[in-house]
Amino acid sequence: MKITDLEPGDARLTDDLLPVLRELRPHLTEDLFREVYERGYGQGLRFSAAYDDRGVCVGAAGWRVVDNTSQIRQLYVDDLVTAEGARSTGVGRRLLGHLEERAREAGCLHLNLDSGTHRTDAHRFYLRERLDIVAFNFDKALDSH
Repeated sequence: MKITDLEPGDARLTDDLLPVLRELRPHLTEDLFREVYERGYGQGLRFSAAYDDRGVCVGAAGWRVVDNTSQIRQLYVDDLVTAEGARSTGVGRRLLGHLEERAREAGCLHLNLDSGTHRTDAHRFYLRERLDIVAFNFDKALDSH
């Protein structure tokens, strides 16, 4: 398996990574994904793709390094998904390892992510990978004007 960090403009973002990412984020169209990445890149958003030995993208991670008062410096994982046909094959573990390496390189003290309350299989995976549940996440949808 090979994990590659993809930069804006790389055709693999939409050709390879987006179909896997849409398994987690089905609302993302190609145009919306490009728009979000263009804006998010300046805010530190990056994407990593995991490729199997045949060169097929089997995992995707969206992440950023964030400085804040609660955890000082953290690598925050926006998205972490393994393609359905490749689950339970070590892809998620390898992606998390890649992100942890990036976090250490950036001087982060924490690797942090949020996970929807309905994603119980993902929660089992995160706990197995020694991530702790440390907070609740609260959300309020805002009307767009």
